[in-house]
Amino acid sequence: MANSKNKSEREEESVKRLKVSMLMLMIAATALCGCGKEETTEQNAEVTEGAEAVTEEPTATVGEEAPEGKVRSNLTYEWVDEEVANTRPIAVMFNNIKAACPQTSISKAGVIYECNVEGNLTRLMGIIEDWKSLEKIGSVRSCRDYYVYWAMEWDSIYCHFGGPELYVKDVLARDDVDNLNGTILDGTVYYRTSDRKAPHNAYASGEGILKGVEKYEYSLEHVERFANLTPHYNFKSSSNPIIFDDSYSIPANKVTPGGYTTNKPWFEYNEEDGLYYRYQYGEKHIDDLDGEQLAVKNIIIQNTIGESRDAKDYKFFHVVDENKTGYYITNGKAIEITWNKYIDWDKTRYFDKNGNEININEGKTWVCIVREDAKEDTIIE
Repeated sequence: MANSKNKSEREEESVKRLKVSMLMLMIAATALCGCGKEETTEQNAEVTEGAEAVTEEPTATVGEEAPEGKVRSNLTYEWVDEEVANTRPIAVMFNNIKAACPQTSISKAGVIYECNVEGNLTRLMGIIEDWKSLEKIGSVRSCRDYYVYWAMEWDSIYCHFGGPELYVKDVLARDDVDNLNGTILDGTVYYRTSDRKAPHNAYASGEGILKGVEKYEYSLEHVERFANLTPHYNFKSSSNPIIFDDSYSIPANKVTPGGYTTNKPWFEYNEEDGLYYRYQYGEKHIDDLDGEQLAVKNIIIQNTIGESRDAKDYKFFHVVDENKTGYYITNGKAIEITWNKYIDWDKTRYFDKNGNEININEGKTWVCIVREDAKEDTIIE
């Protein structure tokens, strides 16, 4: 779980980490200015003795011109409208029990988090950046506090429908958490459909979210702290993808995350398009918006300490931690990784076996939070 530090301590740490980030950027800029052609070529060379080293990629790949009015997405590195990239994304708590499937507009998420809730069900949180024109998003379910800390990593507007007050009240009341609660905003931000029974029929819309943003006077622009930090993921473009060598990776044609014993999801790799297709409840996982199966470029298995809090089996996860294990999976291969996250709003960082921060391929990412006691049940084959 998050630190129990008070607001002033968090702010002090935030300032310190911001200064470190800015210093690193200055050093990188100085190094680039002094590099010749030979050094640049060496910097971009493939790593053969271990996983990929970190290389910062510019907004446009060398030899590639940015389309007019487009910039790279912070979520996927794909080209998006500049206005979309500069607008805060939403983080939506998608209902994931069988009676609530298929979800609507979940395919619009650039990053999806999956984690256990009570009863070993999973809930999905989709980070969506191009959301203003969406008419139906959901169904939306209740908050869990550990999801809020992941939502904070993207400076997102958190969309949920209530939550266990004992565990979520404090985090939702924080000044740095902008949230839209359906128990208060039902009928404005959220609306009900007649095709499903409550509580599986609550949906949001882009128009409604804008009304909620206006009501609470939330900013749609990223806060300065977020804008000044280094990118969340170190991306490689589709024209220069990561392809792991067999010497330090394992085959990953089918991925089954451990501990998800109710929906029993898995991913299957399609070599033709380089994507992992999602299955759960014994069938294809689709979006009701278009009937298409969900597919992502990247999968991250993030092993995390978690336990039950009470007799109702509400969960507790160590969102802030260091040197925990996992896997990064892309292009039919997987490598072992470790992850760190030091303070509440900081971004989770992933590292290869040599301690280098990993690169991520351009495209969507699915983050599977796997409890430590279930990590041996993860199957990569």
